[in-house]
Amino acid sequence: MDFDMRAFAADCCRFASTAGEEAAVAEFVERELDALGFETYTWDADPSLLADHSSFPDDLDEAALAGRRSVAGVLTLGGDGDAGGADGDGPTGDDASDDIPTVVLNGHIDVVPAEPAEWSSDPFEPAWGTDEDGRETLSARGAADMKSGVAACVGAAVDLRESVAADDLDLPSAGLRVVVEAVAGEEDGGYGAATAALANPYPFERDAVVVAEPTELRPVVACEGSLMARLELTGRSAHAATRWRGEDVLPRFEAIREAFGELETERGETVKHPLYGEFPVPWPVVCGRVEAGSWASTVPSTLTAEFRIGVAPGETVSEVEAAFRERLREVADDDPWLREHPPTFERFSVQFEPAEIAVDEPIVEAARAGLTAVGLPGPEPTGATYGADSRHYVAAGIPTVLLGPGTITEAHYPDETIVWEEVERGREALAATVGAFATDHSGVDAK
Repeated sequence: MDFDMRAFAADCCRFASTAGEEAAVAEFVERELDALGFETYTWDADPSLLADHSSFPDDLDEAALAGRRSVAGVLTLGGDGDAGGADGDGPTGDDASDDIPTVVLNGHIDVVPAEPAEWSSDPFEPAWGTDEDGRETLSARGAADMKSGVAACVGAAVDLRESVAADDLDLPSAGLRVVVEAVAGEEDGGYGAATAALANPYPFERDAVVVAEPTELRPVVACEGSLMARLELTGRSAHAATRWRGEDVLPRFEAIREAFGELETERGETVKHPLYGEFPVPWPVVCGRVEAGSWASTVPSTLTAEFRIGVAPGETVSEVEAAFRERLREVADDDPWLREHPPTFERFSVQFEPAEIAVDEPIVEAARAGLTAVGLPGPEPTGATYGADSRHYVAAGIPTVLLGPGTITEAHYPDETIVWEEVERGREALAATVGAFATDHSGVDAK
């Protein structure tokens, strides 16, 4: 069966696979992988496993994780089996040898919600068009982040199988195993990837992972973490006509927000990382939600604000949390009311620990070699100010690099778009990356 990457990507984008709604697209991907000759695996997010994970809340609701289905397809190429693995005769499954170099090509199949009023067309009806340079584009929620990346992963694995069948790839004597992973729940913490990292769903180990996030085909070796924290303030209400009798929470919130902004600036000057010099704000602090007061003519006496605070590679969420707690304490100490009615500052939702691997890791060197092989000069490793599923695999001891088509500036954006030529180039780059990794591991030790 030939692989139609255009149709696969567009069909994936038709699924409104927001949080908790991934099962249908996972079933679609599983059918496609099975038809292409992959050996398929599926798994669901495990609340008992994730409840003890630092990224997730302690009170994970099993019902809330229903439908968080992830799927993967495996091709075992060369070695003692056949060259393609499509008919199941290769050394897959329980018979797989532990000395086969194994690379996972990973992407997530969940998407963030879309507001139809902000879009030029239905966000879940893929639209093909052209950009100002005349290049073909695909627009839909998830086109860039990152269903086209998943399509490129599938295409790369199929191309590798064809290269092995044509004897165009120099493999280790044990062969090569390629895993294409389509995981759920990345946008809200990485439920599928965390489960795969902690409870390996395969009867073999994994040597390296490439996460095909939209990196503009630059190898990303460091991902920022983030602290999600909720601030709560209590004042005293009063009639607006006698506002001097109340204790308004709004100016106190502004003082705290200003102090957090100053700390953001200080951290940008003092917390240095060689891969983050290009960013004007390397460790951003954003207050994304504020709710205060109860009535227009009443002094607001309650306020809830939710912050996303960047955590640099090499730091921990707890260390950064402590720094912001200390700055909050200083603001409270300067205000008589807050000294008597101290604000609360507590984690909520999902925490992202930063992740980083060395620039000379074999999978990074393979990515650079692969990019060069497809004509992309100067693929220097870089960092990203966002979090990704890579952190789960890195924490499990599996070197992981981000490399994929598209740009993060399109992610979560109205009329989300990817240039299709970049997806095709991404397919080539991913295949070349895995090929370079395999070629350089002809003497890989048994795992």
